[in-house]
Amino acid sequence: MKLKELLFVCALSGLSVVAGHAQSSPYISRVYDYMPAPGQFTNMLPEYEAGDTKASMAKKAEDCIANNNQVMISLGGFGGYVVFGFDHRVNNVKGHYDFSVLGNAFYANANPNPNASAEGGSSEPGIVMVSRDDNGNGVPDDKWYEIAGSEYYKNTTRHNYTLTYYRTPSNHVATPVKGSAIIDDTYIEWSSSDGEHGYMPQNSFHRQNYYPLWIDNDELSFTGTILPNNAVDESGKGTYYVLYCYGFGYADNHPNADNRSKFNIEWAVDENGKHVNLDGIDFVKVYTGVNQHAGQLGDTSTEILGANDLHLLGGDDVDVYDRNDHPTRVQRVVVGNGNRQIYNILGQKVEDMSRPGIYIIYENGKTRKTITH
Repeated sequence: MKLKELLFVCALSGLSVVAGHAQSSPYISRVYDYMPAPGQFTNMLPEYEAGDTKASMAKKAEDCIANNNQVMISLGGFGGYVVFGFDHRVNNVKGHYDFSVLGNAFYANANPNPNASAEGGSSEPGIVMVSRDDNGNGVPDDKWYEIAGSEYYKNTTRHNYTLTYYRTPSNHVATPVKGSAIIDDTYIEWSSSDGEHGYMPQNSFHRQNYYPLWIDNDELSFTGTILPNNAVDESGKGTYYVLYCYGFGYADNHPNADNRSKFNIEWAVDENGKHVNLDGIDFVKVYTGVNQHAGQLGDTSTEILGANDLHLLGGDDVDVYDRNDHPTRVQRVVVGNGNRQIYNILGQKVEDMSRPGIYIIYENGKTRKTITH
């Protein structure tokens, strides 16, 4: 069939073709691996059914987050992960955001602490890693590089941290906490490579088994970067926890509409924290980056709804952060005479200055005022 005939057939069938090849999709096309850690949404998002295997659960995760379906999956506690890819290589465009990862983070409408940052609510940060298909076999078996987010080089962040979970024995006796939603305070036992030991509690809102039921092993170990806990009991009574956002570079950390849910491939570093130069990436891995329990909110687990190639979808704005969480520049704005317009530090136009932050006011096209509060 000639190219002209092929184009005509594809047009009739609703397909789009560029230079004889189907046009790339900006969305996830495949989930290669899904391995959540124990957690209150494990075996639920997606739902485990008798007979499911690791492969079938990965396919369920794919059905949820591929092709812009935006059905939420949970990664469970620290280390639980998902590995996905696009139908093409995501290019690294120098100085710009390249891809985004969608979660369900949101800011709280209220906070008992009037002096607290407004950027807190439900932030369950996930570490993001990227890989390039250097051997060309189409599977994610090449070297992985971590996206160095705002916390990467801080001494409160630990690297090469291993946490092991243990399946709850069948003869286990629950230890409920009176007057709380915790029905078992010693439910899932865990230990770490730093000599720590503890338990993931079970709460009354999620009574299913928290340990992934398709796994035969009675122990599950995960190794990676662990962030400091971000949950604060602002009530002082264990009744109102706020999970505060980190600066940038983490999944499910800021709301999806925020530029800080976008990623620049130039942030990628090797196992020694050294910057690497990648012309693009083929695979992305996201894993839960904290190990914490926040009262009735339960354990913290990164949730994923999808991911986008920003160069195909739009939104590949200029990256305004350096690796120390410092804004490097404000996007240039054009203001006419006689106007008063307000922009935040990301160069986004805002209507007011109700949230704490840095604001730039342009008046009469000449005067520039910077207000911090």
